[in-house]
Amino acid sequence: MSELPENDQPMPLVSHLTELRTRLLRCVIAVFLVFAGLFSFAQQIYTIVSAPLRQYLPPGATMIATDVASPFLTPFKLTMIVSLFVAIPIILYQIWGFIAPGLYKHEKRIAVPLLVSSIFLFYAGMAFAYFLVFPLMFKFFAAATPEGVSMMTDIASYLDFIMTLFFAFGVAFEIPVAVVLLVWIGVVDVKYLRKARPYVVIGCFAVGMVLTPPDIFSQTLLAVPMWLLFEVGVLCGGLIRRRSDAEQAQGDDDKPPVPRM
Repeated sequence: MSELPENDQPMPLVSHLTELRTRLLRCVIAVFLVFAGLFSFAQQIYTIVSAPLRQYLPPGATMIATDVASPFLTPFKLTMIVSLFVAIPIILYQIWGFIAPGLYKHEKRIAVPLLVSSIFLFYAGMAFAYFLVFPLMFKFFAAATPEGVSMMTDIASYLDFIMTLFFAFGVAFEIPVAVVLLVWIGVVDVKYLRKARPYVVIGCFAVGMVLTPPDIFSQTLLAVPMWLLFEVGVLCGGLIRRRSDAEQAQGDDDKPPVPRM
């Protein structure tokens, strides 16, 4: 007999919708509380986020605000986005609390590490972009500025630019989780992924070209980690697949023999 979910009790649709509304409300409250705590530091947050660019501005050059309300609205927008990123563990916990009652025990043993690793990898992707990609990229842009052109970036344009990269690197670092999930549920096989490795490398550079600015430098900085993370996902997927097969074989051995007629 297959093991059943721990809370294997049918619930009416209204109860599901009520619980979903409650958990969504908790997510909104969590983001609002984080925002309320960070709002007074909005200017300092923007100063920290803009540091990778400001350190490579020419002497005497500064960032500019071309819109009247940008000095207030841009840090305000950044604080809201930072609040959302900070509240991601709480949001994912609420999602987990909603779907966990319908999962089997062996599914929870896999889902919990995937959930924790997805949070860690998303933050790792943003940290990789901020501490490694941004300094190298802005140094390259500053060196490539034509003679007679002053590099003075608008604060709103800079925010839109880095938020795109933060999101791109955060999502790209989720590749191991996606690969493990696909292998675990049986959509793809590890052998197939290994055979498709050349196409994956090409796909990583194509994705890097779409998600990053139009320069080969930042494209490579995104594509290479994506490929390495794909290899990590294939390795972990193979380990989980072998473990699942071993548990299934052990379960088959534990079944009583079928009596012959």
